[in-house]
Amino acid sequence: MNFHKAPHTYTGEVHLNVLDLDRSVRFYQEIIGFKILKEASDKIVLTADGETPLLIIEQPENVTAKEPRRTGLYHFALLLPTRSDLGKVIVHLAKNNIPLGASDHKVSEALYLSDPDGNGIEIYADRAVNYWEWNNGNVSMSTDPLDAESIVAESAGQAWEGLPDGTIMGHIHLHVADLPEAETFYKALGFEVVSQYPQALFMSTGKYHHHIGLNTWNGVDASRPSKDSVGLQSFTLVYPTEAVLNEAIVKVEAFGATVESIEGGFMTEDPSGNRIVLRV
Repeated sequence: MNFHKAPHTYTGEVHLNVLDLDRSVRFYQEIIGFKILKEASDKIVLTADGETPLLIIEQPENVTAKEPRRTGLYHFALLLPTRSDLGKVIVHLAKNNIPLGASDHKVSEALYLSDPDGNGIEIYADRAVNYWEWNNGNVSMSTDPLDAESIVAESAGQAWEGLPDGTIMGHIHLHVADLPEAETFYKALGFEVVSQYPQALFMSTGKYHHHIGLNTWNGVDASRPSKDSVGLQSFTLVYPTEAVLNEAIVKVEAFGATVESIEGGFMTEDPSGNRIVLRV
């Protein structure tokens, strides 16, 4: 089942500010496995399949280092096509001595790391939908230890060759200042709550385990980051039709958010200052 195409609304490309573009490009190519899609002096668009933009990294002219305990990016999450692909990534990252976190979430198996600027990254593979457990509209997720050995065994010694073509932006997880307010905002954009943790909740369309994660782990009422600091510049939500997008715009404007027309879509921001591109 594909939760990242119509009729669902799902996460698209993520746009990050970085301190040193050259350093970041090397990391995202050599360690994560992206290819360059478009290149400018201050901005690079990265892809897995050579066609679809997944990550944009930009070095603003007056960029400053990542600020602690702010709203913004917790992690962006790259969804791999298969468990075998995840096995190849584990071997590759281990060979490069990359510090990793790892969890079995029941619905998925995930690795966690950071880029050179401290931007959070998740790389994961989903379990088949028939293994997901639902109860009263909530999907069961956990943070159990990852069985890395069996995942690596599934890759059967195949060499890592970068991100496979079928890699997509599976979800995004954000630090916010107020969880109930953020929940109301993202409901207006068309998402529903499907799981809850202490100081966190997870939202999706079409009963995915989550397209958006929200937490207040950096503190309730956490401040917004400075405009040109390292971190999230924006992320994209892709709507299935103009009608669904327009309905979301009407609802989010009724919530009190400002929506601006930009090239290729619209721009808004959540109550914690996380900027969002809305497009079909």
